[in-house]
Amino acid sequence: MKVKKASLLTKLVVLALLIGAATGLLNLRGKIAQAQEDLKQAQEEVAAQKQVNADLADAVENSGDPDRQTDIARDKLGLVEPGEYVFYFTD
Repeated sequence: MKVKKASLLTKLVVLALLIGAATGLLNLRGKIAQAQEDLKQAQEEVAAQKQVNADLADAVENSGDPDRQTDIARDKLGLVEPGEYVFYFTD
């Protein structure tokens, strides 16, 4: 039985196909890495937003708490009790 050797043209076509496949795989690998990075960033944003939501829910649930209202009046609005004085120290 006589075996034919592959012609030079056949070898070049196979080589071109292998190079094309390798290039495609490398490109796909880069896209996967970018997608994983995007997913990680989105998960971090979701976690941060869940914390904000939890803080807001806590604020709503405890909005009638007199201590909380006093803290808000002092810290955010700069209010003081009658007869109370606030001193600010600067460097």
